[in-house]
Amino acid sequence: MNADITVLFNRIADGLADQSFAVIDHFLSAEETSAILGEDEFVNHKLHFRKAGIGKTDKQFIDQVRGDFIQWIDPARATPAERIYLDRVRELLLFLNQALFLSLKDIEIHRTVYPPGTRYQRHLDQFKSDDHRKLSVICYLNTDWTPDQGGQLRLYLDSGTLDILPEGGKLAIFRSDLIEHEVLPATRERYSLTGWATDRPPELHV
Repeated sequence: MNADITVLFNRIADGLADQSFAVIDHFLSAEETSAILGEDEFVNHKLHFRKAGIGKTDKQFIDQVRGDFIQWIDPARATPAERIYLDRVRELLLFLNQALFLSLKDIEIHRTVYPPGTRYQRHLDQFKSDDHRKLSVICYLNTDWTPDQGGQLRLYLDSGTLDILPEGGKLAIFRSDLIEHEVLPATRERYSLTGWATDRPPELHV
């Protein structure tokens, strides 16, 4: 593990230990971010992505509540650019297991697109009937994003709210069972890789 990555991982571990979340710029470089966003899976996303639902088993589709479109990533079929991210996140999980005495097994990730004007209302990522999601992990892929374009991730903390701009390469990671959050509407399409570190091998999503 190189020194720069070690510094990032330590900052993430400190943030999770102290406040149950961390926000890190440049988890992916500009070149790595552009490579992921330039792959066919995102360029032609309307051909592949499906409307995201609410709930684990009996899914509901309510545009006013959740408006994103997703495509689950099969690690065996991930693009070369995505594998760089997947490998880095798995390396992070091993680091967090040692630093914070966690028992994380793997991560499940989907590609995410929010069309302009869509949102995801305030919610927790951990299901009431399934507590295997331990950490929410989001990496943004948006280039040249400005605050007036909206699309912030809003965390609801004991100290108040924190808005996170979805800038390319930025990683937001937080406790899935503790931190409620929402996605605010944006004026342009908003891209990310969204996932959860789990304490069991990830489910197969189709």
